[in-house]
Amino acid sequence: MIGWVTNILAIKLIFRPLEPVKIPLTNSYFQGVIPKRQSEIAKSVGEMIEKELLSMEELIDKILSQANKEEIINTIKVKINGIIEKKMPPFIPTPFKGMVQEYIEDVIEKEGNAALEDIMNELVEKAIDNVKINEIIEEKINDFPLPKLEEIVMTIAKKELKHIEILGGILGGMIGIVQGLIILAF
Repeated sequence: MIGWVTNILAIKLIFRPLEPVKIPLTNSYFQGVIPKRQSEIAKSVGEMIEKELLSMEELIDKILSQANKEEIINTIKVKINGIIEKKMPPFIPTPFKGMVQEYIEDVIEKEGNAALEDIMNELVEKAIDNVKINEIIEEKINDFPLPKLEEIVMTIAKKELKHIEILGGILGGMIGIVQGLIILAF
């Protein structure tokens, strides 16, 4: 019984109490592990995710895949053709407009990938310098309401936590039986 109850309490005390509670007759406070160390945990999680799981380079590489590059180049062609249609005076002959559009499309087709690569490399460098995934994650975790975080963790790990409770009861029972046998033996 003791092992079971202790494990239930240990699991509850991961999050509870959310706010510090003064321990009577002492000058100390008690608070759940996660609420007490939320900012440290947020910083560690942010750093770990950025180092081990998701770097800015990987994120940008996924966003700017080859298929996306082709889409971007096609979008540029469509936009430029639209601008040519709007901006070229109406007295310019249609065949000439067509030649201009074909020329520009040809230039974009030949030089677009290289130009896009240069732009992407500059964007990656600026993003790496200016956007810190760890800081974003840290901020999000610090702003996340603790009751909601507790609910999410408990929902995700419900089976595992139940197993821990049961194992605490089983181990506590086994220890109790061994203690009883030792007392009976002496």
